[in-house]
Amino acid sequence: MNNLLLSLKIQVNDKIYVKDPETSSLGRKIIQESILLMDEIGFENFTFKKLGERISSNESSIYRYFESKHKLLVYLSSWYWSWIEYRLVFITNNIESPIEKLNKAIMVVTQKIEDDSQTEHINESILNKIIITEFTKTMMTKEIDIENKEGFFLIYKRVINRLVAMIEVVNPQYAYSKSLASSIVEGALHQHFLKNHLKTITNCNENISPTEFYINLVAQTLKS
Repeated sequence: MNNLLLSLKIQVNDKIYVKDPETSSLGRKIIQESILLMDEIGFENFTFKKLGERISSNESSIYRYFESKHKLLVYLSSWYWSWIEYRLVFITNNIESPIEKLNKAIMVVTQKIEDDSQTEHINESILNKIIITEFTKTMMTKEIDIENKEGFFLIYKRVINRLVAMIEVVNPQYAYSKSLASSIVEGALHQHFLKNHLKTITNCNENISPTEFYINLVAQTLKS
């Protein structure tokens, strides 16, 4: 699967960036180091000035790729969900059993992420930590409707709609497939956050994973 993933280019909406960071070594360095810096200091404290100092480059050079740190976060999120989608497609591709396919898909979108060594400039494990803590900030803005029309969240919605289709195959009579699918994807991020920071209000811990919780929840919910 890694070889298949490596042969595919992660697609990100070109309206998110000024210049595609994948087209130059500086652009790839901006992506690589922005992930590490954002993980270290958080999105609120992250600035292009601090990133420029980290990569020994002028702040203005970063603006040639992204017009704001919000757009950079949207880019990182889009890249992440595109990577998740590729994994989702390949892992479920040859599974005939509808419930087994759905459970595998739930595993992909809810499990703790390990770094994929095939993508040298992006540490998916650290990027996953950023998505857990910062992803809602990409959408909860005054510009959400405009950015949604521009297609900024198309890949994220596509991941959810793949789950929707699988849910509807398992139980065509279930009336809330979209709400269930979006709750799985978004809720898994929240459960990981609670597991790491607010342990007293989740059952997820070192022994019970968000994946286990959501597979159980879906099985109970979709009973005929």
